[in-house]
Amino acid sequence: MKPCYYEVLEIAKSASTSEIKSAYRKLALKYHPDRNPDHHEAEEKFKAASEAYEVLSDPQKRAIYDQYGHRGLEGSGFHGFHDVGDVFSHFSDLFEDFFGFSGGATRGRQRARRGQDLQYAVSLSFEESFNGCEKKIELQKSHHCESCEGKGYPKGSEPVPCRHCGGTGQLLHSQGFFTISTACSACRGQGRVVKEHCAECQGSGLTQKLKKLTVKMPAGIDDGMQLCLRGEGDPGSLGGPAGDLYVLAQVASHPKLKRAGNDLFVQERLSMVRAALGETLEIEGPEGLETVDIKAGVQHGDQIRLKGKGMPAVRDHKRGDLIVELIVETPRQLNDRQKALLKDFLSETEAQAPEVKKESSFTKSSKDSKKPKTRKWF
Repeated sequence: MKPCYYEVLEIAKSASTSEIKSAYRKLALKYHPDRNPDHHEAEEKFKAASEAYEVLSDPQKRAIYDQYGHRGLEGSGFHGFHDVGDVFSHFSDLFEDFFGFSGGATRGRQRARRGQDLQYAVSLSFEESFNGCEKKIELQKSHHCESCEGKGYPKGSEPVPCRHCGGTGQLLHSQGFFTISTACSACRGQGRVVKEHCAECQGSGLTQKLKKLTVKMPAGIDDGMQLCLRGEGDPGSLGGPAGDLYVLAQVASHPKLKRAGNDLFVQERLSMVRAALGETLEIEGPEGLETVDIKAGVQHGDQIRLKGKGMPAVRDHKRGDLIVELIVETPRQLNDRQKALLKDFLSETEAQAPEVKKESSFTKSSKDSKKPKTRKWF
């Protein structure tokens, strides 16, 4: 299990933005790779602190984490940093503010990098969400250039060592007790310079192509849920793995049924007479009409629960419930005959009820009360 981000940064849950930044700066200095060379534990703590700062410094990510924890962040597409190189790349401006330089570690040069994650939204009807379905999607995504095999230069035109950094890809800067390296701007940290670029990809090593995929949307998928297709994102660089594709479900609402978790709610209106007498109704559910027996004497707001008639759960397919909320309506306009019938009903009802002697609370309290005592102020 991942540790609590607040505990990682050693701050309270009510910490302000400035307190979060100050705590991260302290830990970034303490566990910086250049200060702890070849120290795996320090590197992991550096990554953990950076991940915690990334979440807690972002109001939207922090709100999701406070409410849903790590699973909520994963559902929104956040998966942290894969290596120290990702941290330096992501926080280059922040490290420049901290240290005066970009903060990149010398041993992080020419490190394999994971490709970018992608997101694609898929629209689903309520019925498709209930039953599950397959959706065909098309998206433009990057691919390694076939002409140069993703290298960025044609065959026979090998890159030469950069004369600015001597082929290391890094420029060293001393500050206090440790040395910080920055990527060489001339070769962009690669250590080599390409003389001739590939005409097909203009030296990027990537081309854009249309990718067609068939995505299986599971039964019960809810609006806002995401499916992760591993390796279907942008390709990595320097042999790094491809990113992931996140398919976001956008489920249309049902005209009558409202979803809450795996339960479905539906309102059914009936007159006060039918509520008093009881009857059998046909209620619309996700699979069609459901027969419901309304007992005599139901009240406004009463609920009838139909077990296992709701939405299926995505993981174990266990069905939720269909909950019928009864709305008892009182007629607003009555003709003379209807009024007469209701008056007769009222008379019979009151005649059957036991006579209760009414006594006002004021009279009762007056009888029970005693003569008030004189209050002494001094």
